[in-house]
Amino acid sequence: MLYTNLKHIENAAQHVELIHSGHNMMVIWGRMEPQSITVYRIAEELEADYPNVKFYDMESDNPELTGIRNLPEFGNFAGIPYTVYYKNGLVVKATSGIQTKDQIAEILDQEFN
Repeated sequence: MLYTNLKHIENAAQHVELIHSGHNMMVIWGRMEPQSITVYRIAEELEADYPNVKFYDMESDNPELTGIRNLPEFGNFAGIPYTVYYKNGLVVKATSGIQTKDQIAEILDQEFN
């Protein structure tokens, strides 16, 4: 379990269900380590500014939550956390590694506003 204030995706079925819900989503796939924690905290800060986006975390060490590795975008994976932005059930952006608050806000603005 990740100790964040974000909503948690705990199994593969839940992940698939959320994707198919068609909601705008930011999903951070990571661990409780410095780079991921930084991105979790930024997402927690930005959540109130983007009511049209749902913010989630996924534990990268959970063997049931490996489906994100099957995304074509995962080929550009350069490090944890891996952040995926979904719109209408489709991946619209994916980033790898630490991102700043400004970088994340720019993606949220571009993709969801």
